[in-house]
Amino acid sequence: MPLTDAELKELNEKAWQIRRDIIDTTVWAGGAHIGGAMSMVEILTLLYFKYLKVDPKRPDWEDRDRVVLSKGHGGVGYAPVLANKGYFDKEELKEFNHFMSPFGMHLDSCKVKGVDVSTGSLGHGLSIAVGLALGARMQNKSWWTYCIMGDGECNEGTIWEAAMSASHFKLNNLTGIVDRNKLMIDGRTEQVMNLEPFADKWKAFGWIVKEVDGHSFAELTEAIDYSHSEKSGPVLIIAHTVKGKGVDFMENEVKWHYGSIDSTLAERAHKSVDTMYGK
Repeated sequence: MPLTDAELKELNEKAWQIRRDIIDTTVWAGGAHIGGAMSMVEILTLLYFKYLKVDPKRPDWEDRDRVVLSKGHGGVGYAPVLANKGYFDKEELKEFNHFMSPFGMHLDSCKVKGVDVSTGSLGHGLSIAVGLALGARMQNKSWWTYCIMGDGECNEGTIWEAAMSASHFKLNNLTGIVDRNKLMIDGRTEQVMNLEPFADKWKAFGWIVKEVDGHSFAELTEAIDYSHSEKSGPVLIIAHTVKGKGVDFMENEVKWHYGSIDSTLAERAHKSVDTMYGK
């Protein structure tokens, strides 16, 4: 169902706040994988504030939907989403990646409320998501599994083994989303290890593929709705995004895969994000 004007307004407000929180958390941490955190803001915002059947007061609720953030280094983007959803106080983000903090650079599911799976050994998240989706089917449970992958980790053979398994088992309770920002730690994905024809590869592995603007709530909504209605097998959403989205000096710059920012740069980053949202 298309988003209402009220829903779109609320989602944009959440995304604006989350982008500002990512900037602040990066400052407090002394550095983080900020570029890829910014590129997936709309994906996570839409999932957590429209689609997910979850209860922050019961993070271990058996019938909750599951999220696997396979690109685990994006924790600096994930933690602010969970804080804004109410899993923990936002003040706790000030300890992100500090000594003895529960918030490591890759979020630990045993320490951070709301995190279903500890990830970060890139390429393994989809395998876990396949297991979760199979588990739901075997237990006759209705909860859904979402797996958010980076495009760089799609170099890994385990991604394609899991893709083949998901198709073989016709896992129509699994939605895969690739944050296709076209940059990874060592450079552009197509220079490091060419992924194209990317959509055709997923189709060849038996997935139904939707390509969307990963910063458009409307296009993401249409694709996710489709994934819920498709009964023949798993759906893969290729979300075309911009690394560092919202911060003018970070956008589409590989050097901001990981970076640190001081108070001066943070102020500049905040102003850029505010401008993006007309604040």
